[in-house]
Amino acid sequence: MSILAKDFIENTAQSVLAGKEISFAEAHRLMQVEGTDIYHLLAWANEIRERFKGKTIHFCGIINAKSGRCPEDCAFCAQSAYHKTQIKVYPLMSKEEILRAAEEKLSQGARRVSIVTSGRSIEGKELGTICAAIRDMKQMGISPCASLGLMDKEGLLQLKLAGLNRYHHNLQTSADFYPQICTTHSYEEKIATIKYAQEIGLEVCCGGIMGMGESIKDRLNLAFFLRELDITAVPLNFLHPISGTPLEGCRYLTPLECLKIIAVYRFILPQKEIIVCGGRELNLRQLQNFMFVAGATGTIVGNYLTTKGRTPEADKELVEDMYRHS
Repeated sequence: MSILAKDFIENTAQSVLAGKEISFAEAHRLMQVEGTDIYHLLAWANEIRERFKGKTIHFCGIINAKSGRCPEDCAFCAQSAYHKTQIKVYPLMSKEEILRAAEEKLSQGARRVSIVTSGRSIEGKELGTICAAIRDMKQMGISPCASLGLMDKEGLLQLKLAGLNRYHHNLQTSADFYPQICTTHSYEEKIATIKYAQEIGLEVCCGGIMGMGESIKDRLNLAFFLRELDITAVPLNFLHPISGTPLEGCRYLTPLECLKIIAVYRFILPQKEIIVCGGRELNLRQLQNFMFVAGATGTIVGNYLTTKGRTPEADKELVEDMYRHS
C-alpha cells in the first residue's frame, strides 16, 4: 500500500468525520486510488457511514406500475418507444394491483416502496389512481415513494396530500454528459421537478447510473451537484446493458470500480442515504456484500423494473452476514 495514498485517505476521512466537506480535487484523488489502497478507502467509508448513519441497512422496493411505450429516448432504458426491446408492455395498474404488489414488497422486507411509471409524466385519472394507492399503502405501514417522471408543483402537491413524503427523480449523470443520454427532455426540466418537490416539503431521492461511458469527472460532478441540491437519498445504479438499447454494447464496470464510486460518494455525502440499486448483480458480482462496507445504507430488494434481482432471502442473508458474530 502506498504510504502517501494511505495517509491522504485517512486525513480526508478524518476531515469528513469532523464535519468538514471535501473538495472536488480531494474527491478526484480518491477516485484514482488503485490496488490495495481501495480497501483502505472502503474501510474509512464504512467508518463514515457508521458515524453518520449507524449500522442499520434499509430495504426499498419498486413497483413497475406502468410499463413501456415511453416517448422519451433515454439511451439506457428498455421502456423507451425508441428502442426495440423484449419487455412487458402494459397500462397503469389498478389501485388493487398496485396494493397487491406493495404487499409483496412489504413481505420481502421493504419498508419504503416506490410506485414507478414509464412515460414523461402522470396526470389526470392516472394520478388519481396513484394517490388512492398511496393513501392505502400508508395504512399498510409502508413509507410510499413515487417515480412518475417530470411533474409540476400542483401534481406533486396532490401526491403529498395523499400521504407521499418522498419523490424519486434521477438526474442520471452530469449536466455535461446528459445530452449523450437523453435528448427529449432537458436537464433543466429534471432540476425543476426536484426543486418543486423540495419547495412543497417532499424529500427527494435522486441519483444516477454509472457505467454509461461517462468520465470520473462526470461522476463527481453529479455527486457535488446532489450535495448542492441537498438531496435526501441517493440511489446509485450500475448500468445493466439491455439488448436493443443504444447502450447494449457498454462494458460492465468492475466490482472494485463500483465499490470505489460508492465509497467516494459516501465521503462527499456523509449524512445522506446511499442506496445501491439496479445492476449490482452484474457489476458487483461476488462482492455485493462490500457495497455496505463501501458506505451504502440500503438497497432495492426483489426485482427491478425490467430486470431480475436476487431473491429477498439472499439479500437478507447478505446483510445478516455483515454483523453476524461467532
